[in-house]
Amino acid sequence: MVLDAASGTPGLTWAPVLPVLAKHFRVIVYDRAGLGMSDPVIPLAAETSVEDLIALLADVGQGPCVLVGNSWGGLLAQRVAWAVPELISGLVLVDPAHEEFQPLVGRLADEAFARLFAVQKALGLAERSIRKGASRAARVATGDRRVQELLIDAELACYGHRHQMRTAMAENRMVRDQVLVFRRLRASSQLPNVPVRVLSATEGLPKGLRAQWTMLHGQIAAAAERGEHSVVPESGHYIHQSQPEVVTKAVLAVVERAGLG
Repeated sequence: MVLDAASGTPGLTWAPVLPVLAKHFRVIVYDRAGLGMSDPVIPLAAETSVEDLIALLADVGQGPCVLVGNSWGGLLAQRVAWAVPELISGLVLVDPAHEEFQPLVGRLADEAFARLFAVQKALGLAERSIRKGASRAARVATGDRRVQELLIDAELACYGHRHQMRTAMAENRMVRDQVLVFRRLRASSQLPNVPVRVLSATEGLPKGLRAQWTMLHGQIAAAAERGEHSVVPESGHYIHQSQPEVVTKAVLAVVERAGLG
């Protein structure tokens, strides 16, 4: 299976679910170009991200894969599934982005985060902020203190270069810039006849906006021949970090329904 992260985030965000999944399957987590440990790419384009993911799936060489995507990674997963259904044996979409959900609050939050991070970087406070978040995630991922420190060091390395932040900001803009493209593709495409599980978060947005986003998630599942939609109580946008056991169970259920278990 292949795991694709949210916009502007490295594959390391999947760490909390990896110990369980890796016991059963070959799990591939990668950094998109310009993020984490991957080399930068200029210019950044959605088409390049799609082509890279297709190339990765094709290069696995062990048949179709279960593709798991969070947020922007979930939207990319759908686009890849539309384009090359023969490479997909199942989909798990973790609070996936949707072209019809682009609220002003999201744009303002992205811009505020970018400004805050720039100020923290200038004042030498960014590392402290990243380390704090990385420490929380590492404790969720493992009880091994040595592995926790390795995860924290890796997280710091994922934000140590200017091109990583530039790419993160560019990806956030790209989600909005691709609205018309995804709208056209969704209208003319169909997800493959494979198990599709869509997970919706419940926290992090005003109630009305969250209800709108959750409704769109339900539409994704309803449009898939073997789709299923679940709302995860007390979960934030990164459900695999706030409720990792829910995500692992969803992935394992898709694997079973696909006949791969």
